[in-house]
Amino acid sequence: MKPGLLLVSRLRRAFAAFSELLARRWKNSFYLYLAVLFTLFAVADAAFLHVTAEMRQAAFDAMVRYRIIVPKPDPDIVILDINEASLAAMAKDYGRWPWPRQVMGEFLEQIEKQQPKAVVFDILFSDADVYNPDSDAYFDAAIAATHNTFFPMLRLDPASDALSQVKPGMIPDAAPLPGEAKQDATIAVVLPHFQAALSGGRLGLHNIYPDVDGTARQYLVYRNEYGWKLPSLPARVARELGWPEPAAQRVLLNWRGPPFSYRYLSFSDVFSDFSNKQKKRPPDEFRNKVIIIGSTAPSLFDIKPTPLSQMHPGVEILATALDNFKHGDYLRFPEARVAYLLLSLAIVWLTAWGFYHGAGRSKIDRLFGASQFILIGISYASINFTDTYINLTGPVSIGLAYFTLARIYASATGKALEQDMVRASLERGGALRATLLLIRLDTTRNVMTGVVLEKIRYGLEKTGTEPKSAEVLKGYQKGLWDLFEKTFAVSWVVAAEDTDGAARVEKDVAAVLAALPPLLRKNLAYADNAASWFVHQGLVSGGTAAHASWRVMFAQALLRWDEQQRGKTI
Repeated sequence: MKPGLLLVSRLRRAFAAFSELLARRWKNSFYLYLAVLFTLFAVADAAFLHVTAEMRQAAFDAMVRYRIIVPKPDPDIVILDINEASLAAMAKDYGRWPWPRQVMGEFLEQIEKQQPKAVVFDILFSDADVYNPDSDAYFDAAIAATHNTFFPMLRLDPASDALSQVKPGMIPDAAPLPGEAKQDATIAVVLPHFQAALSGGRLGLHNIYPDVDGTARQYLVYRNEYGWKLPSLPARVARELGWPEPAAQRVLLNWRGPPFSYRYLSFSDVFSDFSNKQKKRPPDEFRNKVIIIGSTAPSLFDIKPTPLSQMHPGVEILATALDNFKHGDYLRFPEARVAYLLLSLAIVWLTAWGFYHGAGRSKIDRLFGASQFILIGISYASINFTDTYINLTGPVSIGLAYFTLARIYASATGKALEQDMVRASLERGGALRATLLLIRLDTTRNVMTGVVLEKIRYGLEKTGTEPKSAEVLKGYQKGLWDLFEKTFAVSWVVAAEDTDGAARVEKDVAAVLAALPPLLRKNLAYADNAASWFVHQGLVSGGTAAHASWRVMFAQALLRWDEQQRGKTI
């Protein structure tokens, strides 16, 4: 024998021996032991491990990218984009970024003439322009003349709080939480440089906090800093414009599409049109609009990874949050850890019950597959048709992992664990009384798939109380074996001298035959006269002679059945 074939043969024998060992040691109890281990893991994961959290995030990203119903971006939210084209166009007159603040002042004065609903800056004006103090003063005066401008503030690393001189109570719109506010705490935060922006009080945090994998999926509504509630920039805009402010501290963003789904206008195009005597743009283009002034220029580094893109402009993330807050359709994501845990355990233990009681591989496969499809469908439907994202990835993942291991064990030990009267005869000595029930189905009127045959076989095997084996002779082989197409062989064996056992087997045979017609009516289109059967009893040898005696037993049964059929036709 070739070395490769010899190695394969030895590996197969070793695997078979190992499977036999597992089957003898654990039998079907393995499924219960495995369910206990998964129960412990599921509880630990819900409490502190959070292993399935990354799976949930990946599933959310996929569902967002490929969902069917995508909400449309609000046409009244417009992004004035300081893009690379704007940087290049304005460099001739104003130099490199940052431009003199007078540019923003003039722009603000012009756009306010069109009465926009809000002008939201996604630009942090943190320091004075020491080379252009008059320019700063111009911008400050332009801000003071408005009542609808909003500015960001930046929360720094809390490790720097002790070095700051800013107390939360000094920040406009910082609200103390009852019984929690610490009056002497300091907070590291960068506020706008302009007094008019501070006096107006329309400030909010524009920090974007990604998840542990670096992807931005959520937006903070507010931060709790030493018992003080600091609003985010979208929350501050929502409060000013009368939009319902989310009650949760953070929300899952309901994305409107890939980058550049909103209406973008080049900042330089709009600014230059304001300066032209002959206007090319509509005079009320920004009336009642929410204007966001930000940048998509890669050189300004305001790019974040999101579920829809690794290069999502930060200004559009802000626009998405504003859109969500305006319409109240941000995604709620109930933690429901206990509910998800109970669902995970239900999947695991129901699957374990099916394997433990031998419900049939095809039946378990169908039911488990259907349950997982339904759960994933619920998650997918929730993100398409509702504002509440029901994330069932954790229970699905745990259930799938359990099913995979259980299925591997079932495949490895299935032959050793199945009820087999030939094997039972091999394990016993002496003379044995065997009973063989042969059932042949009529295939002329009924189409019998493997699934249908397995349902009937499983029903026959589970009928009655005595140990038995039920097999399907499918007749897929050619020639002589085709004669046994769609034939069931149900067998029993007891000790030859066990008269009580023989009597119980007779009752069991009667029970199987009584259950046959209902089984056929349930699974076949034409069940009347769809089966013929024959019962044969005889003695077989136990031990090493079992195989030979069972072959004789089967041949005798076929001969007697054939003689019976010929006697009926004479």
